[in-house]
Amino acid sequence: MSKMKKTRKPGGGRKPAKPGYSAEKNLKEQLDAAVHLYRNNLTLQAIADELSLNPIKIRKLLITAGVYESEVAEKLKRIFDEYRKTQDYKTALLSTAAALQLSKASVTSYLPYEKGVYFQAEEKEKLSVGAERQRRYRAVKLLRKNPCEETLWNCIVAFQGYEFKTISGLPFAYQLKKGRGNKFTKELWIDRRKSSKSLAWSSVLLAYKNIGCIGQIVDRPKALGDIRGISYIYGIFNRFGLIKMPEK
Repeated sequence: MSKMKKTRKPGGGRKPAKPGYSAEKNLKEQLDAAVHLYRNNLTLQAIADELSLNPIKIRKLLITAGVYESEVAEKLKRIFDEYRKTQDYKTALLSTAAALQLSKASVTSYLPYEKGVYFQAEEKEKLSVGAERQRRYRAVKLLRKNPCEETLWNCIVAFQGYEFKTISGLPFAYQLKKGRGNKFTKELWIDRRKSSKSLAWSSVLLAYKNIGCIGQIVDRPKALGDIRGISYIYGIFNRFGLIKMPEK
């Protein structure tokens, strides 16, 4: 006798990792803010400083909103639209770049957004899961290519909320708080069950300087120094590829 097929309940299935995320909503917020400042006669650089975005991305936002005008933008859009009649988006992009002898990135910067908008690492809650994963991947890749204090901090920022594990397998995550100028303070807040512990950036740097060789096996946390919170630092460094845990 064959088993009866279970009927899926309404609303069943895998739940989204970020149920509150909306690319359309975030894009509209950025558009509204950029347009408002632009209509108050602020320069692209001034708007970029105000919104913590790149001036090129501000221009792209204004083009998306239809309020930015320039001969270059109009000419590029006209040529792109002509190619788009017979070509897919990517091919039309390359054709436009070849016709105007520009790079693909330059052409893209003058075209409206189609899917979403770029956000700074400080606005992590507005990133999609895929974008967040890509940002972490790039941060780790850059750290391994150029290990230094700056690239290490970039990784720390990118991995907020990520679930690390200590050498004994206990999961933990950390968050960063903001201080003056809406910038992150150099302190990691470790979330462990019902309590939180602070981990100073100076402790992370001290352990980092005690790494003999990038990617080497470090048999125990204390091998990096008798440092407060070293068990957490050890797990973070292992995920970043700065060290390796010994095989069980």
